Amino acid sequence: MKSDDIRIEDIRAGSRTALARALSLIENDRPGAAHLEAALSPHCGRAHVLGITGAPGAGKSTLIGALLGEFLWRGRTVAVLAVDPSSPVSGGAVLGDRVRMEEHAADDRVFVRSVSARGHLGGLARATGRMVDLFDAAGFDIVIVETVGAGQSDVAVRAVADTAIVVCPPGLGDDLQAIKAGILEIADILVVSKCDQPAAERTVTDLTSMLTMRGRGRTVPVVRTAAGRGEGIAELVDRIEQHGAAAGRGRRRREAAEPPAPAGGEAGELLAQVHAWRAAGQGVALATVVRTWGSSPRPEGSHLAVNGAGAFVGSVSGGCVEGAVVSEAQAVIADGKPRLLEFGVSDEQAWAVGLACGGKVQVYVERVA
Repeated sequence: MKSDDIRIEDIRAGSRTALARALSLIENDRPGAAHLEAALSPHCGRAHVLGITGAPGAGKSTLIGALLGEFLWRGRTVAVLAVDPSSPVSGGAVLGDRVRMEEHAADDRVFVRSVSARGHLGGLARATGRMVDLFDAAGFDIVIVETVGAGQSDVAVRAVADTAIVVCPPGLGDDLQAIKAGILEIADILVVSKCDQPAAERTVTDLTSMLTMRGRGRTVPVVRTAAGRGEGIAELVDRIEQHGAAAGRGRRRREAAEPPAPAGGEAGELLAQVHAWRAAGQGVALATVVRTWGSSPRPEGSHLAVNGAGAFVGSVSGGCVEGAVVSEAQAVIADGKPRLLEFGVSDEQAWAVGLACGGKVQVYVERVA
């Protein structure tokens, strides 16, 4: 499939076939994708992009199904990009989010697309931002991005959405859970789902207390919903529209246009080397420490850049682990498929050989485009 086979006029005119084919072209980064994106770019910046995230089982898909009904009632057109987790075994995904949206998915004013995260971290798929731009250019009033069931550090949706909504199910756990830094802090709106359950009011209290204690300097509303019954949905849409009017639209495009801050020290050297390799036409992969357990020689966020010849700069661990990461990075450069690697020993294995504790490091490797 090439971009020449997809007419921009058809996408802009509302052809669902052309839109579906264009989404596949961009998701799989096939030849012609960049040309298509460049041609559509002048038409972007109008849609209000909502990011809906939260823990697995929080009720995100059910909430989105209810939001679709309310937006349609208000005369809006809506596109949904639902990101599903990918299997670490097969690499595939169930892509079942649309089942909970099926009541409105067949409406001509709605387009629902499910995609696999394909191992990408942060709760999104790698092509999420570009697919959002496509929906925007196609003329949808609202674009909803549903993340993979997210953990406390999965905050990538913040960079994509104009309005970030964090869905919190009743029973968050102890009080400390509600005041942790991370995903709760990216919210423009906090939603307590399943508010017909007994523990819901306690969750509302915990979240309200968190906002009070942190003194954030901005008001974040906490909205109660029971999506299955339609409760709280109209109020939530009112809040969404109020935030959109105040904050504006096109955050992802504004931030992408901002020049990066100059880097110094080791980070600056690594970035300079990456630019030099790319300028010379060499393939480059970047390895990043995304998680550590126990003892680890490098902190989370450490980087290692590798070119196709195996030269590297930076560090994610040491010794044989570094060598294995370099080899995997060369494979990523060759086939373009990102990898999530894990090295180390568990506490149980460490104890078996007389060590006090184990240590592991998780490294994400992706090609630099």
